[in-house]
Amino acid sequence: MPCRQSTLYALLALAAFAAAPQASAQQRPITSNETFKAMIGKWEISTADRDRSCHLTFKADPGGALFKLDIDKACAAQMPELKEVIGWTIGGLDLVKLMDGKGKPVLEFSEVESGIFEAQRPGEGIYIMQNAASAAAVNISLDQMAGDWSVVRGGSGKTVCIITLTNAAAGDDAFALRLKPGCEPFVTGFGPAAWYLDRGELVLRSKAGRFWRFEANDASNWQRSIPEGREPVNLVRQ
Repeated sequence: MPCRQSTLYALLALAAFAAAPQASAQQRPITSNETFKAMIGKWEISTADRDRSCHLTFKADPGGALFKLDIDKACAAQMPELKEVIGWTIGGLDLVKLMDGKGKPVLEFSEVESGIFEAQRPGEGIYIMQNAASAAAVNISLDQMAGDWSVVRGGSGKTVCIITLTNAAAGDDAFALRLKPGCEPFVTGFGPAAWYLDRGELVLRSKAGRFWRFEANDASNWQRSIPEGREPVNLVRQ
């Protein structure tokens, strides 16, 4: 009998040891998928009609079973519904979850289009979450965009052209632009002729119907996202 008990205890101990890494893996937040990587940084949460908004910074630093989250002090007044949030994680179907101290989601966001997430709380309506720079860009008026911009190519910060965005109409929902003398072939070869704003992005359209699309780093600095190149291309306010 003692021999059988010893064998049983050994088997139980071995099973517990084998299960431990699996349990640990289940508690460890997901870090490898593209949604997680894309979330790191500053984001804005707002109500659907944007009467209330709040900024949060998603971090990759683990805090127990969650990841750390910095919430702006202004959020306490703007969105008291977030006061119980202590961290964030990625759930099934790539849901971005803001979690409370009891391990329950306060808001669960799903991506409805590139870079824009929605969540819904019963009786409270829809919440929108988007990158803070993109959210700021959405609120920029055409008049604010008009003026001179430097085309800066590469990490050296070299200006290869100065473009003037005008308010003069150039077809449906587009506006004319001008290149100042001295632009390099990198820009003249593309031949931008018109510009417009599209879902928070700045678009330059060429005479041949090609496009450069820029995403906002902030209101005065936009980085080209399409086409991607080996080196960054930015538009910087003069």
